[in-house]
Amino acid sequence: MAQIEFEAGHNCLGIAQAEAFSIIVDAEHYFRHARDAMTNARRRISLIGWDFDARIAMDPEREEGDGPDHLGDFILWLVHRNPELEIFLLQWDYGLLKTLGRGTTVFTLWRWMRHPRIHVKFDSTHPPGASHHQKIILIDDSLAFVGGIDMTAERWDTRDHIHDDPRRRRPATRRPYKPWHDATTAITGPVVDLVRQVAAERWKRAGGKPEMVPLTSQSRYWPPELPIGFEQVPLAISRSAPELDGRPAVLEIERVWLDLIACAKEHIYIESQYFASRAIVAALERRLAEADGPEIVVVNPEEAEGWLEPLAMDTARERLFSYLTRADTHGRFRLLHPYDSGGAPIYVHAKIMVVDDRYLKIGSANINNRSLRLDTECDVTLAAEPSQSDLQRKIAEVRNDLLAEHLDTDAETVASHLERTGSLIQTIEHLRGAGRTLKPYVKPDLNGIEKWLAENEILDPEGPDEMLEPLTQRGLFRGLRRHFQPQ
Repeated sequence: MAQIEFEAGHNCLGIAQAEAFSIIVDAEHYFRHARDAMTNARRRISLIGWDFDARIAMDPEREEGDGPDHLGDFILWLVHRNPELEIFLLQWDYGLLKTLGRGTTVFTLWRWMRHPRIHVKFDSTHPPGASHHQKIILIDDSLAFVGGIDMTAERWDTRDHIHDDPRRRRPATRRPYKPWHDATTAITGPVVDLVRQVAAERWKRAGGKPEMVPLTSQSRYWPPELPIGFEQVPLAISRSAPELDGRPAVLEIERVWLDLIACAKEHIYIESQYFASRAIVAALERRLAEADGPEIVVVNPEEAEGWLEPLAMDTARERLFSYLTRADTHGRFRLLHPYDSGGAPIYVHAKIMVVDDRYLKIGSANINNRSLRLDTECDVTLAAEPSQSDLQRKIAEVRNDLLAEHLDTDAETVASHLERTGSLIQTIEHLRGAGRTLKPYVKPDLNGIEKWLAENEILDPEGPDEMLEPLTQRGLFRGLRRHFQPQ
């Protein structure tokens, strides 16, 4: 398959050089590195997210040092100690409802909003049912964190995902929460200006004040404890955004997904919170039908989180899994769930794709219609040229390291098995054990209304115009008749 072409306005906002680029897996490391970077910010911190919880401890293992550890007090401490620092904080407006139920967080929010150099905006500029879902931190417009980790509760975990880890506790109640797997990136260099454009454009569309103007001078900083994974590499920045107020839909992330699937030669490795996009699954189905197509491995949580998401996402996953298994006549597809050493499911919140040893994509977008066509998202893609063997080796190491985490082994063991077998699926089967491991997806039995929801995508529409289409009188009664009429 040919090398994909990144084209501004088609599958990316743009492509530019990163001086340093690293993958950060799981929130223990992300929170620590982000806190360190914010402590060293000189002029500006931009926090763009789905949710922020002022009560969280950013580094539960940190010894006493500079400043408070809880996010709310830490933000205030930063501006008090540095009179040159401004902080922009953009959050989905639904988060305000969450904040009202978080006790003293309301008082912290009030303190943030009354400070002249902390600018807070709740983003409501989206169609009904959509969300602002980008997860970005910008430090002095020179260091960017872009990925899938929210700086909120129930995200902190280590890469060991220890069973019943006493450090995994909700703020205030101290109740335990499930093991959590996630990922983001750290970036410096000219490509950060593209990330700044994404953040500034979203801030402006949300009605944020004052304007997030580019900084005329930028400090250079990289967290000293964060190893640099890649140096001097081009990165593409891609977005999703719905059609709204005369602005056409931005479908860059969906297009880069499809381009990457089409160009795969040997392996497609995916981690995603959901598995519910018909467009993505149709593209995977076409590759499975090929006699010499790639292996496809998807790592997905056992079930979606919440009360509504399982009804929407898990029903769609069952239907789409059936499509793929029928197409998989060559045995090249696996849908797997991670579990900890005690058999508890690890929740997969990471949004990662590795194609062969040539492409690496990480961001905020899941494999569902909302992420690709209704919510606002931001992804980063690294591409290696066929001649860049060293870069390809490093991309492969990222995939092998992720699999090693899930299989409770090391990346070298994964690489050795993969080299010997040439098969990602055989490698996983060889390394699956009784402790922390991956297990195959088992199809549930759907009842009538679950089947109808899966077929109509009522809870995961492909765009604003389809949000209520299945609920029209004609669509509702036709669907119900089909599933509940006597057999």
